Amino acid sequence: MKRLENKTAIITGAASGIGLAIAKRFATEGAHVHLLDLKPEEAKDAAASIRTSGGKATPHACDVSDHQEVRKIIQTINNQHVANILVCNAGIGFVGNLAETSEDDLDRLYKVNVKGVYNCMHAQVPFFKKNGGGVFLNMASIVSSVGIPDRFAYSMTKGAVLTMTLSVAVDYLADNIRCNCISPARIHTPFVDGFLAKNYPGQEAEMFAKLEKTQPIGRMGTPEEVAGLAIYLVSDEAAFVTGCDFPLDGGFVKLRP
Repeated sequence: MKRLENKTAIITGAASGIGLAIAKRFATEGAHVHLLDLKPEEAKDAAASIRTSGGKATPHACDVSDHQEVRKIIQTINNQHVANILVCNAGIGFVGNLAETSEDDLDRLYKVNVKGVYNCMHAQVPFFKKNGGGVFLNMASIVSSVGIPDRFAYSMTKGAVLTMTLSVAVDYLADNIRCNCISPARIHTPFVDGFLAKNYPGQEAEMFAKLEKTQPIGRMGTPEEVAGLAIYLVSDEAAFVTGCDFPLDGGFVKLRP
């Protein structure tokens, strides 16, 4: 039997990057994946690709920062299926120190990276309780644990994701609800390519190589490697794991000079 046979998983930010890799991996392991994303056409294309490969996938246009919209979508999904897994992956980045971070920048990151995770877990937890349990998996970051230059607002939001994870894990132990988070270092996603193209036109290859060298292991991680850890954490194999943060960082936290 596949590891997620007869399971239903909700994944936010699932149309590209890490979210898409997780959706694809979960689908290959038997889950019916619901792809929530701000970009409906990309979500539809991603779901169609998964179905073409023999998986079960349903796309949903969703702004995770909108409390009522999230509540409505998650209720609709749970009315059709018993959702067993929620992966809060949707997030946005920002480069800048304290002085370079405007109030609008801070509010924008908070609404997606913090309130978005709250909105999704808040909407799903009653269904987990009703159905006898479930698994939350949140996407934090190594900036939750270490200081990174020019990541003031982003670090604030990912620190919140880490502590929300711990709070939910301890509050719902008796309800058979597990909650963990993954803290990636640099992962090669479309965000990285877009950042380099915007800020270093004509120097993309050179800057990419520099970014890779900041990881002790000598390269960035891949979305598929994040998905490999995610499949373990949401599966029954990790039934004894809750309230944990898992750095996926190529040695960055413990081994950097």
